Amino acid sequence: MKTSTSEGKHGIQWTSRMQLDNLDFEDDLALLSQTQQQIQEKTNSVAAALGLNIHKGKSRILRYNTACTNPVTIDGEDLEDVKTFTYLGSIIDEQGGSDADVKARIGKARAAYLQLKNIWNSKQLSTNTKVRIFNTNVKTILLYGAETWRTTKAIIQKIRVFINSCLRKILRIRRPDTISNNVLWERTNQIPAEEEIRKKRWK
Repeated sequence: MKTSTSEGKHGIQWTSRMQLDNLDFEDDLALLSQTQQQIQEKTNSVAAALGLNIHKGKSRILRYNTACTNPVTIDGEDLEDVKTFTYLGSIIDEQGGSDADVKARIGKARAAYLQLKNIWNSKQLSTNTKVRIFNTNVKTILLYGAETWRTTKAIIQKIRVFINSCLRKILRIRRPDTISNNVLWERTNQIPAEEEIRKKRWK
């Protein structure tokens, strides 16, 4: 794969010293290039080099920060242009940010949290047990792929608000009762969301 996608060095600039040519996992492949011509050449090259029968119905083109609308084709057929697509469970969109993926993650984590309402309402389970269940069954869904996010202040705030809301409900803290976020995290043995994401990047 490396030879067929990097011969022409037509990837995107990832760091000052490194270009990123593609993202591949098992039979999922995302080709990356700076121009329509380059992505067309790379698509042809990969298909020819590996003898791939590319599924046109499952192949998509996503353009970022470009006015070019020239089609990318396979065997004379135009590939569909999309504004967003999902790759390995993470949403990538034409804005190039992480907002769409974070929104989807919060939605999935909220659904997981609501499915476990009997756990949170249980009087037999300790708070520590409930928090462990929250960490493994809700927060892991929330932070899936977070190491790839472009973590703006707005994104961190959304993550914090969701986590804190869930933890307050688990601790049965209702208005007018209030506690600070620091006390909340201490009681539930949590670390700030941005620190947790940073640790995921180090792994």
